[in-house]
Amino acid sequence: MIARLRRGRVWLYLAALGPGLIAAAAGNDAGGIATYATAGAKYGYNLIGAMILIVISLSLVQEMCARMGAVTGKGLSDLIRERFGVRWATFATLALFIANTGTTITEFVGIGAAAEIFGIPRWIAVPPMAFLVWRLVTAGNYGRVEKVFLAMTAVFFSYIVAVFFAGPHWGDVAQAIVAPKLSLDPVFLNFFVALIGTTITPYIQLYTQASVVEKGVTPSDYKYERFEVIVGVLFSSLVSSAIIIATAAALFVPHGPQAINSAADAALALEPVAGPYAKILFAVGLFGASMLAAAVLPLSTAYAVTESIGFERGVSFSFKDAPIFVGLFTVLVILGAGVAMIPGVPVVALLLAVQVINGVFLPIELFFIMRLINDKTIMGRYANGWLYNLIAGAAVLAITLAVILMLVTLPFAS
Repeated sequence: MIARLRRGRVWLYLAALGPGLIAAAAGNDAGGIATYATAGAKYGYNLIGAMILIVISLSLVQEMCARMGAVTGKGLSDLIRERFGVRWATFATLALFIANTGTTITEFVGIGAAAEIFGIPRWIAVPPMAFLVWRLVTAGNYGRVEKVFLAMTAVFFSYIVAVFFAGPHWGDVAQAIVAPKLSLDPVFLNFFVALIGTTITPYIQLYTQASVVEKGVTPSDYKYERFEVIVGVLFSSLVSSAIIIATAAALFVPHGPQAINSAADAALALEPVAGPYAKILFAVGLFGASMLAAAVLPLSTAYAVTESIGFERGVSFSFKDAPIFVGLFTVLVILGAGVAMIPGVPVVALLLAVQVINGVFLPIELFFIMRLINDKTIMGRYANGWLYNLIAGAAVLAITLAVILMLVTLPFAS
């Protein structure tokens, strides 16, 4: 009887897997892969320690958003509008809209880059994939297909294997974890903010909270959702850290600082595992991650905008029932695909620039999250405790200071 109860509890935890895992996997998208690969190729193991601190911050933010969704039954933009008014909700939504629009474009850039590895021009590959994403979501069939895209992102686990094949000096890795080498150099700060922006991407929090609400998670079964959020963060951070270490071992250690100029360059770290098939393996993962995020990003943006103005939203609604929600999702998909097909788009430079934009706008979202999670009129006994606030507040302060330093020193970047 006890064994049966334990098995039942295990299934409850497994059944919770969904929003947090998908959001975290979508975080390892085209922009994330380009940023992590560049971190390893340009700075070696130096950013691994900083990456661990960023991941801890991500887990705190994700957990708070999931908890707010379960307790209030409302999305983040909904809560901002109700507690701070329409003007502040409009300000927060506008910041998110700018960041998300840029990131949506990069997802279709990633789809095009994956296609080009297979020898298919992006102008041929991107339009049908954009239509597929749009159709799957608007027809209500995305729930089944997202599992396929999620499975494709598992290809990036091969970076974990590549780490051991590449033979990094684990003493150097440990030293980078214990004593990360940070710098006030403007170029470094710009990249550091990009690393923050791609790991704690603003849309991930919105998507997680909106999905928890739509999934119908309640405070009584929130512990299962919290488990799911933690699993998602661990999955994402394991892959991202492996990309940094494997790329550093394959490129930085033998050749010194290297530039990642294309998706093919980022695939080089997989050669110890896949040999001549490294590019193909990488392309499959890049395609799955980009397709997953190409749906999640416009959805999270549509959720945020419609929540902030109180309109109907949800993937179960038709255009007739929720014209703003479905219309905005459609416009973002068309815009993202259209820009991605422009000839001569500097892929990696665009991907990194968008992550910096994400990082710059992130403190705005974090400010509202911290205020809301401590509002006992909506959170009651589920509000943060003093220790949680101390840790989360320190993380938010550190992120904000990094962004301010980057903006102050940016004019001096060469």
